[in-house]
Amino acid sequence: MSAFLRFALVGGAGFLVNEAALWIALHLLHLGKDVAWFFAFVPSVTFTWWGNRMLTFREHASDNLLAEWARFVATNSVGAVVNLATYEALTRFLALDPLLALACGVLAGLVFNFTLSKRLVFRRKDLPSP
Repeated sequence: MSAFLRFALVGGAGFLVNEAALWIALHLLHLGKDVAWFFAFVPSVTFTWWGNRMLTFREHASDNLLAEWARFVATNSVGAVVNLATYEALTRFLALDPLLALACGVLAGLVFNFTLSKRLVFRRKDLPSP
């Protein structure tokens, strides 16, 4: 199975984590939609880091978990900005339901996240750090 497909599968599971966390933030914690988006980002990015570490890029996983997690969060924040911009545009200008807008945002950030994760987080061990 290709790395991109494995990344997408982990991302799909992470999407479920993200949707569940967003639903909790909106309906149980009664957070506003913007705060709820950030609330949902943390468990989903941590889940997808672990999944990609164990499945997608296992052979390139770092021995330093904290540093690798921090690089993953930093690089995937680029995809998160794309995700958030899509989410904001769809909820503000088209009044789309936040859960559906989140799904659109996740898809928009997927390519950014895969490319940056492959090049900057889970790079081959024989390559120097950028």
